Amino acid sequence: MKGWRGEVDVTPDIILSDEAATCVRDLPIKNVIFDFGNVLIYWKPETAMIGRYSSQAIEAMLDNDRSGFFDANDIMDGGGTCAQALEWVREHKGSPWDEMFSYYCANFQDSLDGPVPGARKLVGDLKAAGIGVWGLSNWGSELFPIAWRRFPILHGLDGLVVSGPIHMRKPDPVIFKYALDRFGVGADGCLFVDDKGMNVVGANKAGIRGYRFTDPDRLRDTLIGAGIGIPPLI
Repeated sequence: MKGWRGEVDVTPDIILSDEAATCVRDLPIKNVIFDFGNVLIYWKPETAMIGRYSSQAIEAMLDNDRSGFFDANDIMDGGGTCAQALEWVREHKGSPWDEMFSYYCANFQDSLDGPVPGARKLVGDLKAAGIGVWGLSNWGSELFPIAWRRFPILHGLDGLVVSGPIHMRKPDPVIFKYALDRFGVGADGCLFVDDKGMNVVGANKAGIRGYRFTDPDRLRDTLIGAGIGIPPLI
């Protein structure tokens, strides 16, 4: 299995209002809550491994059933340390996956492949239109500061919640409700944007409309279609 355990297929590039979010489907969007990885900034774990491991070894590492790589990331996202996640890999998957995971953590900065083109402009346009812009991301406490130092787009948000320090993580609806309280906003006026379907479903369970992200231009068009007054593409 390549990728995250529990991922579900959700139609991309549309506003999804199921579960507890059904009743807020037609209400105005006043706040947009962004995931970080592959929405605002690119996270590509394979790029941290290039230069030490072959493409075949990297591809195998991304098979979670073989390596436990994404399960180990879940441990960190939920509040565990790199050392604790590494120990889990060592105990449950063994070699070479423990060595590869250790190398990944040591070279994590190389997995951050730059800002998503157009994301900074979209965030700025939303702020100029009076829309609140917030962040809610699964990220380990030890590794998130690397992203924080490198990417000014994160500093431009009105506020953010990172999973590791609070020992909660998406898609559990509890972290969405925590974020709403932290931001001081209501679920009825929010749209949550994430690249993973399971997290969009989690937002809906918390009463928040969701959007599975693939491209900032499509997101811009969708927001305009929902009545938000930001500049269209020309």
